[in-house]
Amino acid sequence: MAKHLDLEEQEQLDELKHFWKQYGNAITWALIVVLGAFAAWNGYHYWQRNQASQASVMYDEIERAVQSGDTARIDRSLADMKDRFGSTTYAQQAGLLAAKAYYDKGNVDASRAALNWVADKSSDEGYQAIAKLRLAGLLLEKKAYDEALQQLAGPFPKDFVALAEDRRGDVLMAQGKKAEAKAEYEKAYKGLDERAEYRRLVEVKLNALGVDPSPVPVKTADAANAGVNK
Repeated sequence: MAKHLDLEEQEQLDELKHFWKQYGNAITWALIVVLGAFAAWNGYHYWQRNQASQASVMYDEIERAVQSGDTARIDRSLADMKDRFGSTTYAQQAGLLAAKAYYDKGNVDASRAALNWVADKSSDEGYQAIAKLRLAGLLLEKKAYDEALQQLAGPFPKDFVALAEDRRGDVLMAQGKKAEAKAEYEKAYKGLDERAEYRRLVEVKLNALGVDPSPVPVKTADAANAGVNK
């Protein structure tokens, strides 16, 4: 019986050796690929966390530079941030923050450059949209109307569509195209939430064009008609 078991085990061992000889290299390489991918995944996420942590520290530096009003320090910090951590959301936030600081200091060209960088490089659609809207505003101030409309021509995330329509209305009004401006304002008004404060501003613009976008309540209209009929 023992000899029978020994022979059976020997056969299984021989089969295993044959199997490993035939498929061993393929299995080994498959394991290397899987384990390598897992290690790379872990390494990438560790790198991302490390990048985000360092970018956060640098963003704080830019924020302090903005608070102090030190433009040269903002320049250095933002350049460093773009060079080292340009793909992070902190860099895009820093670009928007610096753009506002430059604008407040009267340096419109620097503000425009910072906004252009965010609009071109940001992987976040929201930050891109904010940058484009602000760029359109700067270009509108400079009376660069065609360039402003170019910034507003592309698709916008859902939450920014109405704001882009309103800004297009502003540009068209500045060009004296009242009918086109009215159409954009009306789209913006309809697209904004009824509770949004910004909607009231759009309503004022429409009122200035002789348009009352507020629907007449049905009861009021019926009552008015009843009074006329009497």
